[in-house]
Parts: sequence; C-alpha cells; structure tokens
Amino acid sequence: MPGQLTGNVALVTGGASGIGRATALTFARKGAKLIIADMHEDGGQQTVHMITEQGGEAIFVQTDVTQATAVEVLISQAVETYGRLDCAHNNAGISGTGIAGAQRALNAEYPEERWHQVIAVNLTGVWLCMKYELAQMLQQGSGAIVNTASVAGLVGLAGNAAYVASKHGVVGLTKTAALEYARHGIRVNCVCPGYIETPMTALEMQDPERRALMMASEPVGRVGHPEEVAETVVWLCSDAASFVTGHTMTVDGGYVAQ
Repeated sequence: MPGQLTGNVALVTGGASGIGRATALTFARKGAKLIIADMHEDGGQQTVHMITEQGGEAIFVQTDVTQATAVEVLISQAVETYGRLDCAHNNAGISGTGIAGAQRALNAEYPEERWHQVIAVNLTGVWLCMKYELAQMLQQGSGAIVNTASVAGLVGLAGNAAYVASKHGVVGLTKTAALEYARHGIRVNCVCPGYIETPMTALEMQDPERRALMMASEPVGRVGHPEEVAETVVWLCSDAASFVTGHTMTVDGGYVAQ
C-alpha cells in the first residue's frame, strides 16, 4: 500500500537498471528514501531522476561491491545522508555469459578469469554489503535485508558454473545471516527470480531460439517482469513480513516446481 515504508531508508545495489531499478521505484512509491548504488553512473542517476520526478528522495553512490572500502563508504554515505539504514536489497550481479560476449562453457572449459569475476560480484559483493549493512543495523536494533539469488541458486544450470555456484552461495549466506541476527531485530531473506526481462537477459532474448527455450521453460508461458520481483523484495522488507526470515522466495513462474 502507498506509504507502507514512509520514513524508512532503503539501499539498492545494482540500481541502475532491471530488477534493481524496479525495486528502487517500488520502495519510493511506498514512501522510502533511497540510496542507489551501481558501477554505472548514468543509469544510476537516471534511476534517481525517476524517483525524484515522482516526488521521492534518492541519492546515487557509484560503488564497486567487490571492494570492501567502496562498500564501507557506501554505507557511511547512506547514514550521513539519511541518519539510518532500514532496508537493503543486495541485487548487484552479473550473469557470466554477458562478459565481453562470453558464451556458456562446461566446467572443464570454463575460463578461470570469468569464474573469479562472477564470484567476486555475485557472492563476495553480497557478503561485503551484508557485512557493513548488518553492522549499521545492529547499532539501530532493526533492519531488513533481501539478497538477489536466482533459481540457479536452487537447481543446476549447465554451462554457467560460476553463476550457479555464486547464487547457491547467496542462498547459504542468507540463511546463515538470518540465524545469526534473528534475535537482534534484523531479518535476512533472498529472492530467487526465474527468467526476467532485464538488460542482463536481453542478449539471450534477442536469439529467437534461446527466447523460445526460456519461454517454454516457464510453466506460466512467459518470462517475468522486473516489477514482479520488486514487489516481492519490498514486501519482504516491510512489516507485513515481520515473521519471515531465512526464507528463499522463488519468483519464477513455477520454474523450480517442475
């Protein structure tokens, strides 16, 4: 409902496009003040502009989530600007198949450089963000974190070992943090999107065969929209989900039910 998060301060990493941007806009509609973090300044500033145009408050902080010092600065700027941090959506991630035109590769041929890059962004980046977010939320005595995992965090996906490993890791990190901080007023959950129409999947969607395969793999007969994931993230951060922590929520059109 409108105003559901009025007075709350929310951080979204990977907020320059896709699921991150949709989540930021949804947080803003619910009354939250936003910190948008991303490597891409133009897209991040555009997200800020979209929020302020609809009457919300937001700042952009250019951030490389793989660097501890950058993440520490991000959280410091959030608190310096708004005084606290109530919600965090750790969403920054890469697919591993969109890196410089990279193709899918079986484990025996998987490039070591690509492995390290995907793990650094998708897994280490989430852990670093949680590390500094949790420290701030402990001082406050409350907070809600939602990490973006994937259906690839629940099942295998041939040809993209690093992505699957990183997203399984995010699921494990989420459950562990939820247990560690459950008695401190901090909830930690994750969402596992299926195929969602975002810039990250755009390249695959341009291939008619690949798009048809993606559509066929979704029981509902279509790919998802970023806004459908965003609504779930914001709900998990709200008081409506006050008894939900350590949960892995699929937003996948039934993909993992098959």
